[in-house]
Amino acid sequence: MTAGSAATDITNATGPGATVPTGPTGLDDADLALIDAYWRAANYLSVGQIYLLDNPMLRRPLEPADIKPRLLGHWGTTPGLNLVYAHLNRLIRAHDVSAIFVTGPGHGGPGLVANTYLEGTYSEVYPHISQNVAGMRRLFRQFSFPGGIPSHVAPETPGSINEGGELGYSLVHAYGAAFDNPDLLVCCVVGDGEAETGALAAGWHSDKFLDPRHDGAVLPVLHLNGYKIANPTVLARIPERDLCSLLEGYGYRPLVVAGDDPAAVHRKLAAAMETAYDGIRAIQQAARSGRATAAGDGERPRWPMIVLRTPKGWTGPREVDGIRVEGTFRAHQVPLSEVRTNPAHLELLAEWMRSYRPEELFDADGRLRPELAALAPTGTRRMGANPHANGGLLLQGLDLPDFAAYGVDVPAPGATTDAPTRVLGTWLRDVIRDNPTTFRMFGPDETASNRLSAVFEATDRAWDAEVEPGDDHLGPDGRVMEVLSEHLCQGWLEGYLLTGRHGLFNCYEAFIHIVDSMVNQHAKWLKVCRQIPWRAPIASLNYLLSSHVWRQDHNGFSHQDPGFLDHVVNKKAEIVRIYLPPDTNTLLSVYDHCLRSRDYINVVVAGKNPAPNWLSMPDAIAHCTRGIGIWEWASNDHGEVPDVVLGCAGDVPTLETLAAVDLLRRHLPELKVRVVNVVDLMRLQPASEHPHGLPDREFDALFTTDRPVIFAFHGYPLLIHRLTYRRTNHDSFHVRGYKEEGTTTTPFDMVMLNDLDRFHLVIDVIDRVPGLSVRAAGLRQQMVDARLWARRYTRDNGEDQPEISDWTWPGGHPSREQESAR
Repeated sequence: MTAGSAATDITNATGPGATVPTGPTGLDDADLALIDAYWRAANYLSVGQIYLLDNPMLRRPLEPADIKPRLLGHWGTTPGLNLVYAHLNRLIRAHDVSAIFVTGPGHGGPGLVANTYLEGTYSEVYPHISQNVAGMRRLFRQFSFPGGIPSHVAPETPGSINEGGELGYSLVHAYGAAFDNPDLLVCCVVGDGEAETGALAAGWHSDKFLDPRHDGAVLPVLHLNGYKIANPTVLARIPERDLCSLLEGYGYRPLVVAGDDPAAVHRKLAAAMETAYDGIRAIQQAARSGRATAAGDGERPRWPMIVLRTPKGWTGPREVDGIRVEGTFRAHQVPLSEVRTNPAHLELLAEWMRSYRPEELFDADGRLRPELAALAPTGTRRMGANPHANGGLLLQGLDLPDFAAYGVDVPAPGATTDAPTRVLGTWLRDVIRDNPTTFRMFGPDETASNRLSAVFEATDRAWDAEVEPGDDHLGPDGRVMEVLSEHLCQGWLEGYLLTGRHGLFNCYEAFIHIVDSMVNQHAKWLKVCRQIPWRAPIASLNYLLSSHVWRQDHNGFSHQDPGFLDHVVNKKAEIVRIYLPPDTNTLLSVYDHCLRSRDYINVVVAGKNPAPNWLSMPDAIAHCTRGIGIWEWASNDHGEVPDVVLGCAGDVPTLETLAAVDLLRRHLPELKVRVVNVVDLMRLQPASEHPHGLPDREFDALFTTDRPVIFAFHGYPLLIHRLTYRRTNHDSFHVRGYKEEGTTTTPFDMVMLNDLDRFHLVIDVIDRVPGLSVRAAGLRQQMVDARLWARRYTRDNGEDQPEISDWTWPGGHPSREQESAR
């Protein structure tokens, strides 16, 4: 490192002439002995969880029967996590800090279980895991064992908001937790393997969105132990000068602590923790006192962070079978893999565990000795018991304005038009205004594009970096979080929700796929939390997908993909909800419901372009409450058995369905047509498969048991078949939807490319209603010709035919024929 570098600090173990303070900001010999013993206790419990079924205190020689038959878990990152946890405990006690611990290396699960057990939280939420020999035996036995707990830092682990099963999300979760939590310190341990992921690499930029006046702080600890599963890690192998320059470029002030001598590392890490905390408090106090701007006297503050370089698998076996293990990738998972069958390995395990001197750590009953137990914080200052890590305990309902007051006038179906998301934006504007510290919007630079700009009447985009003339609505107080990374938006929102707040994620439909895997992890988290009594419900993860497949005709094929719906449907039924509001008033009703809900993943797809309004607000509320229903004003079966059912789900499919019904009424007035619109897609499933599912009797009443059903769907047609395959009349369902045909073209040409257009829907009716194919052969030919003429018109004029683009439902705006007759 160069002289004057922000990384040059008294805690820098590699800097020339580095000194380490003692006393209040360091460790004296007595403190050192205690914190080292606490660390040894956590390491001992971690090893025991990986290996032991019995004999937890080694009161007798280890035997093969004491060892688990399947050795699962990860040792390599665990001692580093235990080290940081112990020192953070010391910081909390010294300064009465409210802190939570976010674990990037989720493979360090045994360490976080061990630490929450040592502090007492674990036994409080799981009384059978008591703090004695019997409880320690159960603690060891349950880990990665059938009927027990997972090997990761899962929802079952008190204090966890980041499982780490899939790497990369820890830092964005940490920052999401810190937003609007001014008194919270979030310590985030970033594994050097995890640091290679795209989400984590982008996550370092989160500091540009943190306001030291109103937000909490994140203390990243980049843990360099050098290896992943089988390879070295990039950040551990680049020159330290390059690493510090990288981190400084991100806006941090790195404090480097390195070594393999426990006493020296303890002293350096204690000093680094104090230095980092002092730096955090100085930034916050300057901003909050008015002595500095949010960006620090015109410059963005440089937040401290720690770079901790220790051996992988530290304090574990140095060699196994003559091969080096400690400090190599071989320490990643289970360093001794043949303990049950290899006496030499069994003896090595015994030596390893005895090296922690458990008799010095636990009394005869297996309890942590009082002088060590006193090192942990108490009450809710314990990181496992901090309510921010069980955010439902802090959750308060939003103060939501009456959405009905924002509704649009609909004197008759189709009589007015509006851009649904533009109207929703006016309601969200006031949601933000009425909930200034508990609600945020997240999105990848698309809030304005998705026609939600009204929110900027109440807030700015959050921004704590340089602002130039001409920038639009940027400021540190902003409630709209925009950054061109879906990973960051998703991770921030998850962290925000998991710590007891509310929000929504608006995104182009095609590119929400970028967070498919993150959605998987959050859905699994919610599913498990529902089975844990002490985990309180949190606000739902709400999506608003606009710029959708049917109105991405200008951007073209790359922007046309409705497949996120298929992905979400794969998750557990009690977790996921999908809504396809057909117009403005139904969108308002649906989103009010979503923001009031708990423990769900709500996906709402809505258009941003001007479109017909079909339902008045009272009718919209009733329709959304049902989730599915017959639109009697569009049907002409008059309570009789229809000849055909036209189903629809989605705004554009609804428009095309109603236009098809108009054609059928004009040309085949004797045909009895029933229109069924679906808002809540999960209503299509049987009640046995989804909580929102319709009972078979009600489904059959809507769609009949034997009449053809032509279903126009927003997404891929197969999804409707998946949801309805158990229904009586499923064989009569014919679904039209997106079939991977698209380009840069006109809106109507887009639906024609996928055979979802009104003319093709009429053809489907003629082809599938018995006896109609011969009787209506002439009309069928007219529909084929109409498609040809529509296609030709777009090619000649670059736009859709006026009679198509200006079509309205009869009784709404006067038709062109009616205007001509006048």
